[in-house]
Amino acid sequence: MREIDVAIVGAGPTGLYAAYYAGFRGLSVAVIDALPEPGGQVTAMYPEKAIYDVAGFPVIKGRDLVANLVEQAAPYNPEYLLGARAEALSYVDGRPLLSLDGGEKLLCGAIIVTGGLGSFSPRPLPAAAAFDGGGLVYFVPRLAELSGHNVLIVGGGDSAFDWALALEPLAKSITLVHRREKFRAHAATVARVQDLAVRIVVNAEITKIHGDERVTHADFTIKGGAGETIPVDTVVAALGFTADLGPLAEWGLDLDKRHIKVDSTMLTNRPRVFAAGDIAEYPGKVRLIATGFGEAATAVNNAAVTINPEAHLFPGHSSDAG
Repeated sequence: MREIDVAIVGAGPTGLYAAYYAGFRGLSVAVIDALPEPGGQVTAMYPEKAIYDVAGFPVIKGRDLVANLVEQAAPYNPEYLLGARAEALSYVDGRPLLSLDGGEKLLCGAIIVTGGLGSFSPRPLPAAAAFDGGGLVYFVPRLAELSGHNVLIVGGGDSAFDWALALEPLAKSITLVHRREKFRAHAATVARVQDLAVRIVVNAEITKIHGDERVTHADFTIKGGAGETIPVDTVVAALGFTADLGPLAEWGLDLDKRHIKVDSTMLTNRPRVFAAGDIAEYPGKVRLIATGFGEAATAVNNAAVTINPEAHLFPGHSSDAG
């Protein structure tokens, strides 16, 4: 068992900003995430996606946002415990004791849960159940890797249309297949993709993926119509993800489905355990990265006072520190 001022569970944008802000407040920090690199869902699912709602950046790719956040926190030397999962919560003399899946135990002044949607896994593409070759992906880590490919995108949500928009300048061809006529994606994004050289097929199902070591073709059937086979180098199965709180569900937290209820200080119902970002829930909540940044600062400032009652809730602006 070793001691740390603040353990941050989740290395997504909110967690990384919390690491910076806790360091700015002079607190020692450990950032824990089950994924092997920082960035959380941004790194895992849409590193190349353009993000438009972060203040000060008219547009920024997910990968670049994560790199900037890591750089921002770096002067305060947060410890990253990646590929590790927060398991059990207990208390020693009123302080949280956080047990990790590798057996390590952290005695914390406070915990801030910034785990986004919790652990997540992609919804499978049924037609690919018997296919074990390469070329089937659920997100695109690097757009350039699909340059010149015939790309098949399956899905009708924001991710499907975001990938179509991002890949259209690079791919040889893009076919987007959706099983319904209506889309869940943002209407403006759908309209932009409809203006591009993207074939959109609705009321259709993928029936088979062909190929040995790598996908070469795919079959789909339009409802009430004939089947069709198209050449495919990469299939992007953008069917969404299922989320699970995992061990957090056993911490005795007050939950609203998969979200953790917090008060105006971002405190949960468990002593010294705060939450911020998409995982936090309160009346009027708006789930944006920008919102998470503000919640992270609120959680850190209130955690600092919890750890040291003589500390000031608001330490002043960072511009005053120079």
